[in-house]
Amino acid sequence: MYDELEFNHDDELIDELRDLGYDLGDHSLSESDFRDLDFDEYDSGGADIILDVPYVPSDEKIVSAMLDLAQVTSQDILYDLGCGDGRIVVAAALERNTHGVGIDVDPMRITEAIEYAGHTGVEHLVHFIEDDLLEAEFGNATVVTLYLLDLVNLQLRPRLLDELRPGTRIVSHAFDMGDWKPDQRQNCGSINLYKWIVPAKVAGIWEWQATTGEAYRVELKQKYQQVTGKAWIDGAAAQLKSVLLSGDLIELQIKKDASSRPVSFVMRCASKQWLAVDGNLQASAAIKIVNS
Repeated sequence: MYDELEFNHDDELIDELRDLGYDLGDHSLSESDFRDLDFDEYDSGGADIILDVPYVPSDEKIVSAMLDLAQVTSQDILYDLGCGDGRIVVAAALERNTHGVGIDVDPMRITEAIEYAGHTGVEHLVHFIEDDLLEAEFGNATVVTLYLLDLVNLQLRPRLLDELRPGTRIVSHAFDMGDWKPDQRQNCGSINLYKWIVPAKVAGIWEWQATTGEAYRVELKQKYQQVTGKAWIDGAAAQLKSVLLSGDLIELQIKKDASSRPVSFVMRCASKQWLAVDGNLQASAAIKIVNS
């Protein structure tokens, strides 16, 4: 359901920012030492770093590639964080009839975006807000686009994971999310585009009944979309062969022992129960009994 990918930062874009006079200083574009998932202790102070992000408008081809990578349709609600002159939101509205919201801290850019939307005739589909990205509301988005710096992406990361619904697509122009590996990476010329699918929170102990009468139990640990754990069948230790998580869909393959064939369960995740969406092997919803 997803591939692990290795990637490097775009030296060309770093050179582009240097040419604009941006002082890398203490805000390295390549260092990312934020390796934990303890969001309760995450310090989002220093929000004025948003003001330090240089305005570098995305090329038309990049905009189109980002919308394609995010698979944007007329059913989506797109939020562009750091929208600049609004070109991503306007392109989605103009080409795909998508409702969109652009957020930027610079009032001049917001004014330009509003004028651009009016000029292209899509003002009924879009809305632009002057706000701090670290405080703005975006929880109803189905797609989020970013062209920020990696340090700002890391500051936004806890909110993206906590506030966006599982399955929401995030696409970033050039900059990654530290140790949250993308579900997909695409090259557009010399520029990397990254896509993440917000994963459901599945860590914990879950139990359900199979149509065969057997009782299944799994104990899962999670880091982003990567999930590991253990399994039991009727109280006896079994083998959890694989766990694949994509958005709110989870697939578990469980073997009773080394010589048996794996049984596959595909379920849609909610906070306290998972419902079967494929096959006829599951007699009851999986119920969460213990947090991990």
